Amino acid sequence: MDNKALVDALVQGGNLQKEMGQRLLQEASFAKRGVDELLFERRMVPEETVLAAKGKLLQVPYKTGHSQDIDEKTLKLVPEATVRNFKVVPLEMNDDMLVVGMVNPDDERAQDALKFVAKQLKVNVGVYLISSTLWEEVLRRYSPYRGEVDEAVKALGTGAKKYTAAQQVVQIDAGAQGEEAPVIRIVSSTLKEAVWRKASDIHIEPQRNRLRIRFRLDGDLQEAASMPVELHQPIVSRVKVLSNLKLDETRIPQDGRFRTVLMGRDIDFRVATFPTPVGEKVAIRVLDPTVGLKGLEELGLVGKTLALLKESVFKPFGMALITGPTGSGKTTTLYALMQILNKDDVNIVSLEDPVEYYMDGLNQSQVHPEIGYDFASGLRQILRQDPDVIMVGEIRDNETAGLAVHAALTGHIVLSTLHTNNAVGVIPRLIDMGVEPFLLPAALNVMIGQRLLPRLCQECKTKKEPTAEMLSLIKKEIDPLDPTIKKELGIAEPYVVYESKGCDVCSGKGVKGRIAIFELLQMTRALEEIVSSRPSEPQIVDEAKRQKMMTLRQDGIIKALRGLVSFEAVLRETEEL
Repeated sequence: MDNKALVDALVQGGNLQKEMGQRLLQEASFAKRGVDELLFERRMVPEETVLAAKGKLLQVPYKTGHSQDIDEKTLKLVPEATVRNFKVVPLEMNDDMLVVGMVNPDDERAQDALKFVAKQLKVNVGVYLISSTLWEEVLRRYSPYRGEVDEAVKALGTGAKKYTAAQQVVQIDAGAQGEEAPVIRIVSSTLKEAVWRKASDIHIEPQRNRLRIRFRLDGDLQEAASMPVELHQPIVSRVKVLSNLKLDETRIPQDGRFRTVLMGRDIDFRVATFPTPVGEKVAIRVLDPTVGLKGLEELGLVGKTLALLKESVFKPFGMALITGPTGSGKTTTLYALMQILNKDDVNIVSLEDPVEYYMDGLNQSQVHPEIGYDFASGLRQILRQDPDVIMVGEIRDNETAGLAVHAALTGHIVLSTLHTNNAVGVIPRLIDMGVEPFLLPAALNVMIGQRLLPRLCQECKTKKEPTAEMLSLIKKEIDPLDPTIKKELGIAEPYVVYESKGCDVCSGKGVKGRIAIFELLQMTRALEEIVSSRPSEPQIVDEAKRQKMMTLRQDGIIKALRGLVSFEAVLRETEEL
């Protein structure tokens, strides 16, 4: 399916703005996905509208519905492997006609697979176009998480006897060759469920009387499964086998990673073990490119902030530093910047700890401090690789800070992160790290501060009148903004805020996903004069106000007025500048 043809059809039909269509094409190209998948995920255009446009282009009728509409007998007609690998779904059986849904009806491999199934069943096949959302729903019915785990636990018969840790490790090694081994099924089902629910982390935690598995969803931890504590060591051992860690070392933390294909996607899992009095805890970071690799607009950058950031990274040289607390999405923003810089005539070299997402066209390297290959030593080597753009995962020490500034001054674009509370704290922090103030005006292009906020569920959000206190805060932050910016973003009185009570789409939570809020401080002539005289943070704040920098709080309030986040979340995560 031609992504451009689908976007053009939706734009011509008035269902998609031209600019948004161009962004989707760019993002689909980066992520190697179909535009229709992105539209289904984000509900930017009604599902039926997308299917109708795609069906017209492919000359295939479309069908909507839910997985519950398909009976178990029909599901068993097509093997799970066929459903999973070729994105086809059995919809119903009418006499000698098997009706199937296909996400990609023009996929010749999928057509051949269906012909084989039809020949085996001695039936004819009728085809409808369906959404990837429906396909994923049906795929879950082939391997529901709780049912698989319960079945595997029963198969182990943990109540029959107590194992020692050494016995369990031997048993896992022996069972690793059998595809139906219960422990293997538990771990496999847990990984699938985490990817399906778009969890960012999996926590496997031994308690005194049970084993608890939790997922981090939209920033919050939620319990996904509980099972007998006897399963703790076999499950941890299986994860260690997958990530090539030492099975017999339980006294010290270990780090590893592994990669696999789940639901047709190439997923990386980063594993970290941690010894506790009741056994090893395992944290697994789920690195799904379809979740983690995003465009700047999708992250939440808008208006003047977006324009200034793009302008700064396309300068001939200089630093763009992203700041914020741990878990605020800084690395995701770095990847978004590298995506727009990633062209055939640009040599991008990165130093990361670890490499979170592999991107075609980039030269990515993982540091190993334990053998002396850290950010500082890596930066020295990078300069011999003839780079145009250098990405350093984090500036942690004085030596790295000095080398990064030197690289920016010698004709390179340098992208990195720094731990400060906001954009105005970047310059004092670099000076504290030993960088000479007179070097900063020439080296620094832009400083970006960011935070992550829960995104309100767009299906169940409702308007509400702001209280007098809220209204006062809104006016205080919004009134000073440039009228052009307010008009561009559609912000006008009377102000309303939003809340979400919860629905089936967001599993009753009222939030679905997260969105970032940003502030951006430019290096200007006025700021250069301040920096050269060893500035204090209040002086930089005054210059930020003179620049009319949109602060984190202002950006957050704008997103609250547009129904993207709750007003309360903005106040909780930001402070007045």
